[in-house]
Amino acid sequence: MVSRNMNFQLIFLMFFVPYISVFASQSSDEIPIRKDVYNSGKIYDITHRITSETPVGISDHGIGDDYLKLYFSMRNGSDYNFSIIKLPAHAGTHVDAPGHFYENYFEEGFDIDSLDLEVLNGPALLVDVPRNKNITAEVMKSLNIPKGVKRVLFRTLNTDRRLMWKKQFDTSYVGFMEEGAQWLKDNTDIKLVGTDYLSVAAYDDLISAHLVFLKSREIILVEGLKLEGVEAGVYDVHCLPLRLFGAEGSPIRCILIK
Repeated sequence: MVSRNMNFQLIFLMFFVPYISVFASQSSDEIPIRKDVYNSGKIYDITHRITSETPVGISDHGIGDDYLKLYFSMRNGSDYNFSIIKLPAHAGTHVDAPGHFYENYFEEGFDIDSLDLEVLNGPALLVDVPRNKNITAEVMKSLNIPKGVKRVLFRTLNTDRRLMWKKQFDTSYVGFMEEGAQWLKDNTDIKLVGTDYLSVAAYDDLISAHLVFLKSREIILVEGLKLEGVEAGVYDVHCLPLRLFGAEGSPIRCILIK
């Protein structure tokens, strides 16, 4: 004689298990695909993914778990999911506005929303900086960047050391010295300076080099770029910051197109 419990088990196996397997297969097929390279190397995403461990200059612990919170959650009974973002303006891949280091520019409204998209988008040169060196006037001369080049991305030892993957802020990163910034400003046509760590300026010249770059309000600084696995050369760069009215910095999405 078959018990009621055994009957229930048989019914469950006959009617529900096939559906469970279907759901399981559908679930495995819906794993999101995350790419850094598209169209066989013609498009490169050079933006670092934002996570709780994304580095920021004011912390040794990354931006933390609180950067993204579900305010309404379907799991908890809401009709939809709705998140709130709390993110430092200079974390991960980001852009600086003149008001970042000049109080008068900040008060006058030279914010992220005032940056020139024609500078942030167009032909760009990706160059390799001699390793183990900050970017001095001598280093700038050695790069032989042609006149007329308006956008340059500088790949340094920071990329080799994978500093942007470390949540702790590392003051030993490579960047521009004041003299290197001044040489670039005086001897090139560069208006977009992109670098591969949180600051375009070396730690010892953090303020002075920024002041040189931002004084004219003509040079835009993009920091924290992801440049590994991309060959040096000429690309089209496309960088779009958020239109943050009144902000001196913003997260930015940058891509290179070959």
